[in-house]
Amino acid sequence: MQIREIMTRDVEVVAPGDTIQRAAKLMDELNVGVLPVCEGPKLVGLVTDRDITVRATSVGKAPGECRVSEVMTDEPRYCYEDDVVSDVSRLMGDMQIRRVPVLDRDDRLIGIVSLGDIATEADRPQTIADTLGQVSEPSAPDRG
Repeated sequence: MQIREIMTRDVEVVAPGDTIQRAAKLMDELNVGVLPVCEGPKLVGLVTDRDITVRATSVGKAPGECRVSEVMTDEPRYCYEDDVVSDVSRLMGDMQIRRVPVLDRDDRLIGIVSLGDIATEADRPQTIADTLGQVSEPSAPDRG
């Protein structure tokens, strides 16, 4: 099974210059915890609700002034629409990530795939269980 068969299409995005307030409002409206950050069709990062909380709110940055580029994860992991679900599932487990942007072979963002997409649509229960176990492993606190 390929990622294109289970991914979510028509993903809303934000730009690096957008405020984190705009990103948070969009997350609230869409009921999501992550947004791809794009310059045109090019994926340049991901911003999560956790990024906003930990990298901005916790240090007192003003939501209406702080830019997405200040808190986003740049160079995010991604996959291609024709990648095999089990390979992407393995990537998610290895990297302990729950969502992966999906690109076409021209490197344009066309969707996103989540652990939930894989869990509900994938045809290999053991792959799902293994991935969930790896993604859910506790990580060490960031002391830096």
